Amino acid sequence: MRSRVIIAVLIALSLAGAAPVFEKKFEAPRAFHAKTFPAYDEHPLEKVIIAADPYDLPEKDAAFTVPFRKEGLLPIHLLITNDSGKPVSLTGLKIELVTVDRTKIAPAEVGDIYRKVSKMKNRPTDPRPYPLPIPRGAPKPSVKREYQEEIEAAMFKAKAVAPDTTEGGFFFFDVDGLDHPLNGARLYISGLRDDQGQELMYFEIPLEKYLTYQPANP
Repeated sequence: MRSRVIIAVLIALSLAGAAPVFEKKFEAPRAFHAKTFPAYDEHPLEKVIIAADPYDLPEKDAAFTVPFRKEGLLPIHLLITNDSGKPVSLTGLKIELVTVDRTKIAPAEVGDIYRKVSKMKNRPTDPRPYPLPIPRGAPKPSVKREYQEEIEAAMFKAKAVAPDTTEGGFFFFDVDGLDHPLNGARLYISGLRDDQGQELMYFEIPLEKYLTYQPANP
């Protein structure tokens, strides 16, 4: 009888170990109209609105598997809404985060992001001396494939905004060493062009609007 119980337990454990493990997968947030977010700037004449939604809180950061906040990267979800009847070009899009002390931070490039989240910086050095010099190439970041896929899926890629639509995606800013990077900060966006090739006036989004937002009571 006891042997049967042991066998049953072993079978149950083996089945549990064989159960499929469902890994968390990043899902890009929906690109809602820019005016539904607290921090936005609107150009009424051109009918273009741009919103910034920082992912600075743990519950928002949980949308990612990549440890952006832990590595000093601030994800900002950018939403561009075109309420005009004509397309808007984003091929010359430029974005800059300007902190309260006027420090200007450009979005991190993919290579910069990989270096921040790569495993190589956590790799311990070997204290053992080598008898002969060993030629070494430049160290290469070792980034998990799922991290690479998530970063690629999250980044802002749109080259244009069609009439009456919204495009969205993430930019990542290296704010390592800054305690409160959003306090008093502003996001500047330029380089948008109308269907005639004319550049729109730059957009300026005070991120204090996001920090001080209080939802209306139902």
